[in-house]
Amino acid sequence: MGERDREWEFHLRSLSSSARDSNYAPDPASDPSLLNSVKRLYELCKSENSEDLIARVYPHLNKIFQRSVASISQSQSQTSNGLLLLAILQFFLDFGDAILHDTDPSLKTFFRSCLSREFSDPVVAETTLEFLNANKRKLLSSFPTLLPQFFPLLLKLIAWNGEKFEKLFLRVFLGLISPGSFIPLFPSLVDLPILVVALEKVERSSGALVGSSIASIQQSAAPQMLLALMDEAYTGSTIGDGGADSESEDSNTMAAADPLFLELLKDENDGLTERHWTSPAMAAALQAVISTPQSDRLKEALRMAPRLLDAYFALAVRDFSSSLICALIPLLMTRYTTLFPDKIFSYEVQKRLLEFMLAAFHRSPDFIAVLKKPIVDKLGEAYDNPAKTELALQLCWAIGEYGGGGESHKDAARELFESLELLLYENLSSSRLGLRESAPGSGSTVRKSSQSRLLCFVVTAIAKLATYHRELLPRTSVSLAKVARSRISDVRVCKRARDYLGLMNEPAICWSVLGPSSVSSKSNQHPGTVNWNEASSKMIAHIPFYMLGAQEGPPFHDFSFSDVIPRR
Repeated sequence: MGERDREWEFHLRSLSSSARDSNYAPDPASDPSLLNSVKRLYELCKSENSEDLIARVYPHLNKIFQRSVASISQSQSQTSNGLLLLAILQFFLDFGDAILHDTDPSLKTFFRSCLSREFSDPVVAETTLEFLNANKRKLLSSFPTLLPQFFPLLLKLIAWNGEKFEKLFLRVFLGLISPGSFIPLFPSLVDLPILVVALEKVERSSGALVGSSIASIQQSAAPQMLLALMDEAYTGSTIGDGGADSESEDSNTMAAADPLFLELLKDENDGLTERHWTSPAMAAALQAVISTPQSDRLKEALRMAPRLLDAYFALAVRDFSSSLICALIPLLMTRYTTLFPDKIFSYEVQKRLLEFMLAAFHRSPDFIAVLKKPIVDKLGEAYDNPAKTELALQLCWAIGEYGGGGESHKDAARELFESLELLLYENLSSSRLGLRESAPGSGSTVRKSSQSRLLCFVVTAIAKLATYHRELLPRTSVSLAKVARSRISDVRVCKRARDYLGLMNEPAICWSVLGPSSVSSKSNQHPGTVNWNEASSKMIAHIPFYMLGAQEGPPFHDFSFSDVIPRR
């Protein structure tokens, strides 16, 4: 018998003993040599490529897998089963066809029974990500719904373990996105910092997350620990001994808190569910986070979330249909002003949301007509707070730039025009964006500047809409004339309105200035317009006209045209 044969027999006896000796060692993972035997037998099967050897190993591995899964919920020790189960899953994936083993149930069992308890173990987390990355192609082709189903669990893994595994996580990130997870994944990425807060609350209340703490919360019929935890998080009270009186007092608070934290701590994708950001309980929890120093784990989540959104949006543009992207945009509008209260984080996320939204409108201008209802709703909230004002500004720009969805969407353009008109008149009648009068100061100056900026955007959008849709010209002239005659403090707004009124009298020039930025074949329908894409090859002067517009009297340059025009 050769050396390899003796090694084979030794490891096979080790597997056989562990598979049948349930009384001596109820938890197979408690035997440190077993993992080495599994790995070595897998390598031998791989190198020999013998179906006979594979068939001899499989029954033992299958029994050990089932015993390990059964022992997870019964064992009170901190022994990790993750590494052993992953080694067995690798055998199932590579040799499943030869042994007629359906690996899908085994993979789901691993996620539900093992990873849900051991995601916070850095060794298990890293090995899991390496396993998913090594088998990414096979998982995506043979089990395309697996990773999208368990993306909340994998987000818990990366939220808890932080930036050290970010590169590994991004390699498997593609597998998390499918038509069924595309929209639910977005709020989960945005709420990654809140997920960290929830996990840290659980850890402070129940100890280390390695084990069954979160699983027991989710599966318990009466999750008393979670109720006490929510009471501490939302009301600020300390966790008491849970007597009968306190239990009844907490019931109202917990009724609102339970769905929120159970939604954050879930392991599987169950569709898009409402997150109670507007509830007093959520506001209290966020206030508690603001008033205490941020943990290192939370700081890492605040940095990672924008980068994960970059990957998400890149895949969205490349791989997903226009209908899914259109369905995502209202959610982007809602979450633009509902983010974790950190200035840098909010800035980074809002910048990405706006860039993706405007890119989507550029790619499919008809989205503006399809989404006119949520757009009109956001315009109506323009004066609620600075973030909503900025969102309204960008939506005004998009409405004007793309003609309310294009020349074929007359009805939608009219409704959007009426909303802009209303917003314009509301701001003309008020010196501030719907806010109460306050004493002069820096805050008042900022509000006036914000109002002027909003008015400029609205005036431009109205003029551009009328350029696309000529039937709106009479109403546009009335609106612009009111602005031009108004007594608002910022003369730039009045001047812009007067400029647009003048342009309206010259349709060809108006179309060149206020028409679409990208020239299409339809531009031939407007004789006399300027094709700006050809400006570099057809310019006849290098002095921009806007520089000469405010000049009076003789030219201020010191050259004559004979100096620049070659003589024949």
